[in-house]
Amino acid sequence: MIDTVPQPVLWALGGVYALLIFSSLLVRVLQKRTGKDYRELSDRIRSWWVMVTIFTLAIVVNSTLSIIFLGMVSFLALKEFLSMISTRRADRRVVLWAFLAIPIQFYFVAISWYGMFIIFIPVYMFLLMPARMIMTGQTEGFLKAAGVLHWGLMTTVFSISHAAYLLALPVEQNPQAGGAGLLFYLVFLTQFNDVAQFTWGKLLGLHPVVPKVSPKKTREGLLGGVLTTTLMAWLIAPYLTPLSYEWALGAGLLIGIGGFIGDVVISAIKRDIGIKDSGNMIPGHGGIMDRIDSLTFTAPLFFHYIYYLHY
Repeated sequence: MIDTVPQPVLWALGGVYALLIFSSLLVRVLQKRTGKDYRELSDRIRSWWVMVTIFTLAIVVNSTLSIIFLGMVSFLALKEFLSMISTRRADRRVVLWAFLAIPIQFYFVAISWYGMFIIFIPVYMFLLMPARMIMTGQTEGFLKAAGVLHWGLMTTVFSISHAAYLLALPVEQNPQAGGAGLLFYLVFLTQFNDVAQFTWGKLLGLHPVVPKVSPKKTREGLLGGVLTTTLMAWLIAPYLTPLSYEWALGAGLLIGIGGFIGDVVISAIKRDIGIKDSGNMIPGHGGIMDRIDSLTFTAPLFFHYIYYLHY
């Protein structure tokens, strides 16, 4: 089964594991030499080992399993989102409809039906959910409930399904790495951007970008992260994507800036409802939404960027 995975993707996955090994050894050395408590960092790295391993298994077996895996991520993210923001008891059947939309959306991905994939949630579910809600006859809180359900579905399902649809794109347009290469490129750069912005912010950060939303986000961290991500996008694009060097720079900027916006938008939601993390499923990271917040913006942006240029 692994033989079917493009060689550049296997090398890229190997590079990620090399980084994890280096990070694990570095934390152990720092603990011995400084005596400081690096428990949170250790928890983060252990969680990365688990997440990367699960992602690797999904991507090396076949594209169907990868699509199912991303569908499960959407399910967990929507479940977490709706647990953060309470819904009306009268809407419990509409909530069920929202969850049933997940397998339908990802089925359209699996059969490469782009027409229904692109309109099912933003058009049909947008119309069907409020139509079902009015049948209860409850008008109090109607607008908020409709907005929460549709926004949650768009963010956690529709956006993430764009990452899955990269696997359904014709291999002929990206013969060296296929859809797996595009998916790896998107996910790796999105997560790399988060780490780069955090690192540059810690090293040089002085001026907050959006202090009322996320006080620890700084202009220096944002600029350093975007530039580093853009450079990385430029370096690895020839091996994983059909992008030329100049268009790879555009992809890096898109992912760097889009990832930042996705992060602070979810931060604004958490601040609005008075919570720090969306959950505690991933030790050291928080919940699913804390880990995929950037991806909710970068996935559709990168998908349509690559789709417009090459498909």
